[in-house]
Amino acid sequence: MNPGFEGNRERQLALYLTAEHPCSYLDGRRARTLFVDPLARIDVATYQALVDQGFRRSGAHVYRPACRGCARCVPVRLPVGDFRPNRSQRRNWARNAPELAVIETPAVFDPDQFALYLRYLAHRHPDGGMADDASIESYRRFLVDPWGGETRFLELRLRSRLVGIAVTDLLPHGLSAVYTFFDPELSARGLGTFAVLAQIATARRLGLPYVYLGYWIEASRKMAYKATFRPMEAWDGRRWTGLDAARDPDLT
Repeated sequence: MNPGFEGNRERQLALYLTAEHPCSYLDGRRARTLFVDPLARIDVATYQALVDQGFRRSGAHVYRPACRGCARCVPVRLPVGDFRPNRSQRRNWARNAPELAVIETPAVFDPDQFALYLRYLAHRHPDGGMADDASIESYRRFLVDPWGGETRFLELRLRSRLVGIAVTDLLPHGLSAVYTFFDPELSARGLGTFAVLAQIATARRLGLPYVYLGYWIEASRKMAYKATFRPMEAWDGRRWTGLDAARDPDLT
């Protein structure tokens, strides 16, 4: 057990540290996770304070990496007002925006959404633990069940056909990207990139300053793409700063 986290309204939360386990992102590395007491009641203001110090959530569990001798999982956020898409992102938007409708729906169980989730996992993570435990119950716990704040599903529809979902938490200071999944047959469209662009557009429409994109890991192909959204800010353990200041020294 670690000392408590002090967040909004001087509220203290108990934090716990897991034993070491294999890293999910970098082969051959060991990881540890710092997580908030699962019995604590997390409201949206408390979660905003936690997100602003590098925490994320998976279902009702709120956590942050705390690995020995490694700080490669870098929490990142995008200042919406300063975002300028690069050439590839402009092409993505020009191709997809006229054809894809972005529809906000509440976080409730929907069989069509779950079927799309299963197809995505089978294609993208065939050997992973998520695919092995892809039950309705695990899906509900991960993305649907209440956690103390508001979650929205940004559906991507191509001529009324459901082709993607960006699961997004609505916070006082921004949108927090929870998980995105899409039709693997449409990978050439860059739906993952389009989902981030749609979240940025939604944050602008709502007048929110940030989109929180979780952890950036320069050495992980699955996570490195986040650095293409500029300007990106990174949490260095004390403050938010430019992403370049947090780059992995072993890779520069």
